Amino acid sequence: MTQPTLARHYEQGESLVYRMQGINEGQSTTRRYDAVAKGLVTKDASGNFVEQFHWSDVHSDGEAFTLSPESQQLQQTVSLDPGYRLAMPSLRTVQPVLIGPIADLLTFYADVQLAMRQKDLIHVGDHVFVKRSVPNSWAYGTHVLLGQDVIDFDISLQSVDEAAHTAILIVRHVPPAELQLKLPTAWMLKPVGSRPNNWVQVEKTQEGKYIAGIGLETFEADIKISLLSGRILSATMDNPVDVLERTCDDADLATCGEASHYRVWRQIRLEAQPN
Repeated sequence: MTQPTLARHYEQGESLVYRMQGINEGQSTTRRYDAVAKGLVTKDASGNFVEQFHWSDVHSDGEAFTLSPESQQLQQTVSLDPGYRLAMPSLRTVQPVLIGPIADLLTFYADVQLAMRQKDLIHVGDHVFVKRSVPNSWAYGTHVLLGQDVIDFDISLQSVDEAAHTAILIVRHVPPAELQLKLPTAWMLKPVGSRPNNWVQVEKTQEGKYIAGIGLETFEADIKISLLSGRILSATMDNPVDVLERTCDDADLATCGEASHYRVWRQIRLEAQPN
């Protein structure tokens, strides 16, 4: 079966609304969030179509969360235009509750934009493998001092529903075969799992300690796309990270306590909403 070329067909002034829900199972706690992203299609200075989103209606662990003026004003710009270079917005003034939704929305758009650049995703069952050596960062300078991961992409066209004019993409994020992170200390070099480490995070606590983690991350995104407009209709993400973590006294991460091992497991769902 042949399917139409995957492409986004933008209309100036088009409005979009997404609801994102996340579950984050950590070492000792499980946190849930719910947030709404409202966007508008416009053009940037280079003439690329972009989608500009603002976040609102945030709930954390079932309770309504009041966003600061800085968080309300943050504009997240994404695009499925192959000529647009996606980037994380500055997170320095954003409340931590929004870091996950912002990063996850960017991930879904990056997956689909990358898929739309591939010329070999033509038939159901086709897949392509894309190597990447550039780290993704979620550090915002005040609490998370270092936050990076590196992944390669295994993209497949799982199905096409001609009657509904939709396609399903499966994007598997897998660790590179070789270490691609510049790690701040030697003890982080030892692999946590069966492949080189591809996830690192260093947080500074209010007490002046440093919580340093190194890990192996994989995740899989299932994304439904409209074949008529090319917009994302829904998406899910399953994201486990196996972590080795130490609490350290110094920024060099040289004087540290015993290591603990645990798994972080994030499950994310994105759904297009009526305008």
